[in-house]
This record gives sequence, C-alpha cells and structure tokens, in this order.
Amino acid sequence: MSKDRLIIKGARQHNLKNIDVEIPRDKLVVLTGLSGSGKSSLAFDTIYAEGQRRYVESLSSYARQFLGQMDKPDVDFIEGLSPAISIDQKTTSRNPRSTVGTVTEIYDYLRLLYARIGKPHCPKCGKPINQQSIQQIVDQILALPERTRLQILAPVVSGRKGEHKKVLEEIRKEGFVRVRVDGEMAEVTDDFALDKQKKHTIEIVVDRIVLRDNVRGRLSDSVETALARGDGIVIVDVVDEQELLFSEKFACIECGVSMEELTPRMFSFNSPFGACPTCDGLGHRMEIDPELVVNPQLSLAEGGLLPWRNSGSRWLAAILDAVCSRHEIDPNIPLGELPGE
Repeated sequence: MSKDRLIIKGARQHNLKNIDVEIPRDKLVVLTGLSGSGKSSLAFDTIYAEGQRRYVESLSSYARQFLGQMDKPDVDFIEGLSPAISIDQKTTSRNPRSTVGTVTEIYDYLRLLYARIGKPHCPKCGKPINQQSIQQIVDQILALPERTRLQILAPVVSGRKGEHKKVLEEIRKEGFVRVRVDGEMAEVTDDFALDKQKKHTIEIVVDRIVLRDNVRGRLSDSVETALARGDGIVIVDVVDEQELLFSEKFACIECGVSMEELTPRMFSFNSPFGACPTCDGLGHRMEIDPELVVNPQLSLAEGGLLPWRNSGSRWLAAILDAVCSRHEIDPNIPLGELPGE
C-alpha cells in the first residue's frame, strides 16, 4: 500500500472516462474544472465511496444498518486509500446518547484504548496514581481520630442485574453474616432474595471496628480479607460520616484518593460508571429560573406563582390552600417578604 499517494486506475464512475490519477496523501487537494467534468464523480462517488465501503465492511451487522453501505464504484483499483466516514447531519434520531462515535463504533475502540494504556492521575494534586500496599491502607485508616467507628466492606458485585444467588451462597458459606445491598444493610439468610430485573451492588461486611491503640493487627487482617474478596478493592465506611475507597491497585498516597482499575465503562457517557453525575451523560441539564416561576412583588393570592397564575384550576388552588394551611403561610404577604425557609 502506498503511504505517500493515492493511486486510482481506470475510474469509470458516471461520466469519468477510464481515467488514471495519483493524489498526494496528507495534503489539501482541490479538484477544479467545468461543470460536468467529473469532479464530484471522482471525489465522492469513487474515492469516498470506496473508502466508506471498506470501513463499513469492518463493522458489525448492527452498525451497518445505521450507516448504509454504498455500492462498489466502477474503478479498476484504488491503492493507498484510508477508511472514510460520513454521516448525514439531518438524522432522524434525536437521542443525545447516539453520536457519530457510537454509531460508527469508533467510540468502543477509544474506550478500550483509554482503559488499557491510560495512566490515572490524582484529581487533587495531579500526580500519577500508583498501587497501595496493605500496610499503607492500614496506616491511612489509623490516621482517623481514635474511637472512630467504621466498617470494612469488600465489593463483590457492582451494578449488575440478577438475583446473584451463587454469590450470596458463597458469602454465606465463607462465614460472613452481613452484606450491604444497594446501600442497605442486610443479613445473609437462606431466604434472602434480590429482584433479578434490577441492578444491584453487593458488598460484604468483613468487620466492624472501633479504632483503638491495639487494633492494628485485627485491622490488617480485615483489610487483607476484604482486598482478597473484593478483587483488590476495600471500602471503609466511617459510620455516619464518610466512605473511603482504597485500592491495592491504584491510589494517591499523598491525597488519599483511590480509584478502581481503569475499565472501558469508565469512559462511556452511556454508563453510570462513566457518565457525568451532573448531566447523566447527556451534555446538558434542566434548571429552574426563579424569575420565570416567582414574582416576589406579588402574594400567593395575587398569583405570585407565575405558572399557576392564569390556570383557573380549582385543584391547583386547593393544593395551594392546603400547603399554606399546613406550613402556616399567609397567602396575602408578597412572596419576597416571606422567610427563606
């Protein structure tokens, strides 16, 4: 394959008359000529059509139905051609989760690339995140105030659908009594069941500890057990305060920031593990403009709630009266003079 030029032999598409041409690669090339001389036939119907056809052939049958494969152009051969992509901007899909990258499956390769060769950095100090030893994890936990109550958790299922009967049975056989399922504590019993249609997160409660001077040995054993059962990850639940995530694989020692091993789903805006928590991966969010909802100069009785002002609904009026009565709000006072609460 030629690396410095694109070679076309015997192009006969539409009004092209069996022409041969060589075009330099990595250059800005302009095709000029009279109307009907074959500029578009060469650029779009021959060169681009063959590049797009080669690209689509490498995709799955699912992606092909969205792209629409073009017919092979009437040409003897083309050498030095790279795969090409073109998608109509006037697409019928208005789903923000469907982009050029997802439709052409390039996004899947990029996510895999980032997950495999990406080097995580601490979001606080910007330094590379490295692996943590058990001793380093224990030292960070012991740096918490004395008498701190905490739970050592080992994550075994993370956001997956199913009843997970086999996982729960293994947990029970290993002697663990408690688990945290979707944020709620529960005991592992014979009749314990989960909804198979919903996604669940299961974490084993390995130990409950109150930090004291003589607790290092027990804490080390519990952390080691949690790391072994949680595939290198341990969650420290500081009761009624915060949760700390420690990883035997990736962690910033200085800032105490830990994260899981990089996976493709972390780079997907269609996955809850990679989507922006603010916009849920949509790229925009809905917000309320108070000026369009409330007129601080008017009272509730005068129509200070602008969306309901001209509704004429007795049902909305009854709701408003009930709220005012329940919270002891005077409907005749301008909204701007009511307490913030």
